[in-house]
Amino acid sequence: MSSNTTSAPKAHRGSIAVEDARILEHQAHPGGQYILRLHAPKCAARAQPGQFVHLQCDPELLMRRPFSIMRASAALGWIDIFYKVLGQGTRLLARRAAGEILSVMGSIGEPFKPRRERPRALLLGGGVGMPPMIFLAEYLRRDSDFVPLAVLGSELPFPFKPRPSRLMASGMPDGVIAAMPLLDDWGIPSRLTSQQGFAGCFDGLITDLATIWIEALSAEERAKVELFACGPPGMLKAVATVAREYRLPAQVSLEEYMACAVGGCAGCTVEVQSYQGSAMKRVCVDGPVFDAQAVFPDSDAAV
Repeated sequence: MSSNTTSAPKAHRGSIAVEDARILEHQAHPGGQYILRLHAPKCAARAQPGQFVHLQCDPELLMRRPFSIMRASAALGWIDIFYKVLGQGTRLLARRAAGEILSVMGSIGEPFKPRRERPRALLLGGGVGMPPMIFLAEYLRRDSDFVPLAVLGSELPFPFKPRPSRLMASGMPDGVIAAMPLLDDWGIPSRLTSQQGFAGCFDGLITDLATIWIEALSAEERAKVELFACGPPGMLKAVATVAREYRLPAQVSLEEYMACAVGGCAGCTVEVQSYQGSAMKRVCVDGPVFDAQAVFPDSDAAV
């Protein structure tokens, strides 16, 4: 196994800016979840789905924290971040109020790369992995060639009020009608999953519902599908398994602890497989988006 972490300079490094961002809104939701809107025009102008920002949570905290970008408006200069309070950084961040200033560095990383030969984009977001899927959905809605469907899952109350979808999603089980209102308003069908008994949600895992939907497709339609996912490692591994079983391409966005977020410390490396063998890649600049099979290869096939 190679331990070489060096690579050619990344073109997207030139898009990283550091700016003082003013908090425009800071909404609290059940389960210690928050949506933060920042006025960060430099970052907003460059942001692409799948990228993240490295945020100063509090002046007293030296180390920044990485957060996926959920939405961005280049015209109005704002970005949205969704996060859950888990440790010291997010606890301090949750105390910040509208009007305060946070230092933000971004946008960072390799984004998702949808392909026109695979227009049926299945977007899978679990928990705090939902934001990149929402950003990707907003990006794809601007291109009529793509037909996205979002499946979002949470074991906490969703950070929005689900409602029965007004949009058809063929292949979904009867009674699975709960949707994210924002996506519904955009004309993008979505369905929600949870094992907490939430009304209208599928009772099971995201990948269970994804499999049901894929199984309902004809061979011709299945050949147009590509999976995009972000969530906990167990979920992403399951997504890779589903993609492998149905021979579908899949891109996954990894979440990893990191220090510098610009590739200098190599503290966020993961092992990635390729035709040339295995190599250690940095989640911050070589990712966070990777091919699912490269990160979660078939262990049985490797024996």
